[in-house]
Amino acid sequence: MSIQVFGQPVSRGVAIGRAVLIASSRVDVAHYYIDAQRVESEIERLRQARNVVATELTALKRELPADAPAELPALLDVHLMLLRDDVLSSATKQWIVTRHYNAEWALSAQLEVMARQFDEMDDEYLRERKADLEQVVERMLRALSKAGPLLPMASHGDDHAGEDPLVLVANDIAPADMLQFKGSLFTGFVTDVGGKTSHSAIVARSMDIPAVVGAREASRLIRQDDWVVIDGDAGVVVVDPSPIVLEEYRFRRRQSELERARLDRLRHTPSVTLDGAAVDLLANIELPGDAASALASGAVGVGLFRSEFLFLNRGGELPGEDEQFEAYRAVVETMRGLPVTIRTVDVGADKPLDRLSIHELRHEHSLNPALGLRAIRWSLAEPTMFRQQLRAILRASAFGKVRVLLPMVAQLAEVRLAREALARARQQLTDAATAFNEVELGAMIEVPAAAMIVPSLLKELDFISIGTNDLIQYTLAIDRADEAVAHLYDPWHPAVLQLIAGTIDAANRAGKPVSVCGEMAGDTVFSELLLAMGLRSFSMHPSQIASVKQRILRADTARLAARLAATLGSDEPMATWLRAAGGPGAHAAAKGE
Repeated sequence: MSIQVFGQPVSRGVAIGRAVLIASSRVDVAHYYIDAQRVESEIERLRQARNVVATELTALKRELPADAPAELPALLDVHLMLLRDDVLSSATKQWIVTRHYNAEWALSAQLEVMARQFDEMDDEYLRERKADLEQVVERMLRALSKAGPLLPMASHGDDHAGEDPLVLVANDIAPADMLQFKGSLFTGFVTDVGGKTSHSAIVARSMDIPAVVGAREASRLIRQDDWVVIDGDAGVVVVDPSPIVLEEYRFRRRQSELERARLDRLRHTPSVTLDGAAVDLLANIELPGDAASALASGAVGVGLFRSEFLFLNRGGELPGEDEQFEAYRAVVETMRGLPVTIRTVDVGADKPLDRLSIHELRHEHSLNPALGLRAIRWSLAEPTMFRQQLRAILRASAFGKVRVLLPMVAQLAEVRLAREALARARQQLTDAATAFNEVELGAMIEVPAAAMIVPSLLKELDFISIGTNDLIQYTLAIDRADEAVAHLYDPWHPAVLQLIAGTIDAANRAGKPVSVCGEMAGDTVFSELLLAMGLRSFSMHPSQIASVKQRILRADTARLAARLAATLGSDEPMATWLRAAGGPGAHAAAKGE
C-alpha cells in the first residue's frame, strides 16, 4: 500500500527510483562510492574494525572490577554476540560488493535494515536490543574513522545500482556530502529536515535533480530499496506507488523533459527586455567542473564561485595556494574571457570545516554558528590563509577577468582590512615576479547592517552582490535550514523587499554594478519584481537561466517600474504586486505553480 509524505519542494521535476537510505548516526559517516578494485580492501577495513571493537570489548570485560554489577559482563557478551553476528557482517559486505558503498556507508545502511527488524519484533526484550546494536555499530564506525580509507574514493556511482535508478533519502545531507554525489546515479533526494534555501537544497538545484526537504519522518517511513516517486513541483514523496500513479508520474516526467528542451533553445538568445533593457544572466557554481555547464547554459559569466567547497571533505587539511590557483584558473580558462567572480571562503554555520581544520576551529560546537566566526570574519582572523587564497585568485586573474567577492560583510572596517590584505598579496606576487592582473573587489550584502550602510561601503568597493538567502534569514531571524520555522521564511516580507530595493537603488545611484546571487535571482516569481527595482544582473544556477531568460524577454521594465512604489509601500506586497499584474495565473505564479 502506497503512502505519501509531504515536505517543501526545492528543486522541480519528477524523480522515480529505488531508495538509498543514509542512516543518521551520532558518529559522522562518510558516504561515497568505491572503485571495483577496492572492494576487497574495503571489506578488509570492515574486518579490521570488527577485530578492533572485539578486542576493546574483551578488554573491558576482562578489566571489570570484582564488585561490578553482574549485568555488565552480560551486556558486554551481548555486544560481542551482535558484533560477530553473521547477519551484520555478511549483509554489510553485500552492500560493499553489490552497491560499491564504502565500509562506513555499508555499515550504516545495514544498521538501518536491522534496526527496523528489531522494531517489528513482538518480544519487548528483543526490541530493546536495538540500542545495543546501535552502540556496537557506532564503535565500529569510530574504529573505521581512525583507520581511514586505504585508497582514494571513486568519483562516480556508475554501475553500482544495476538497472534501477536511485533516489537518496536521509534525515539531512551536509553540503560536502551532496557534492560527493554530483555526477552519481541519484535522480532525486528527500530529507527529513531543511528549508528551501538550506545549502543542501541549493546544491540539489545545482545538480538539477528533483528534491523535497523538510519531509519530517521520510527516512523512517521509507525502507532501503523501496520504490519512491519524488514530486519536486508539489513537495510530495510517494512511497511504493501503485501502477496507475507510477504511470501518471512517468507521463509528467516526460512533459517536464519536453519543456526543458523547449527552454534550452533560448540559451544563446540575448537577454533583452521588450523595451530594450539588456540584462546579464550569470551562473553560480561550486566546483571547477561546473564552469562547463555555466558556459553551455548561455551564462555571460560566473557571478558566484563558492570557493569554500574546495575546503570541505578534506579531513582538516586546507587546500594550498597552488591547488587553489589551479582550480580558479580552470574556471577562468573554461569561461573563455567571460568574467568570473570568486567569493572568498565562506565557512561556518551550515558549512563547517572538518573537525581537524586550522587551529581546530569547531564551528559546529559554537552556541550559534550563523552568528559566530564565519565568512569574512574567519578569513580576517586567519591572515595567512586569507592572503594565500587572495594570491591564488590574483594568479588566476592572469588568465582572464576575475573579481573578488567578500562574504557576510557587516562593517566598513572589514572591507578596508580586506583591501589591505589584497594589497599585501599583490606586493608578494610582485616581489616574486609572478604574473597577475588587476581584480575588482566586491562585497556580499547579506546582513541587514550592510544593506543599511551601502552608500558608505560603495566608496570602498567596485561592485556589490546581494545574497538574498542570508539577508532574509538575518532580517527575519529565521534559521533557513530549520523546517520548524521554514514557513516563516518569507522573501515577500516588506522589510526584505525594502532592503533589497534600497540596496539596488544605492548602487545604481553610485554607478556601481549590483547583482543578486541568492535564490531569488533564479526564481521566476521574482524576475519581474527585481527588474522593476532596477536590477540588471542576475546570478543563478545554470539550469535556471533559460526559464529566467524567458521571463525577461517578455518583460517591459517601464511598466514594471510603475508598479513598484505601491508594492514597497504595502503591508502585503505580494498581493499588491500580483493585483497590479492581473491575469488568472498571477496567484499561481506567486506560489511557483
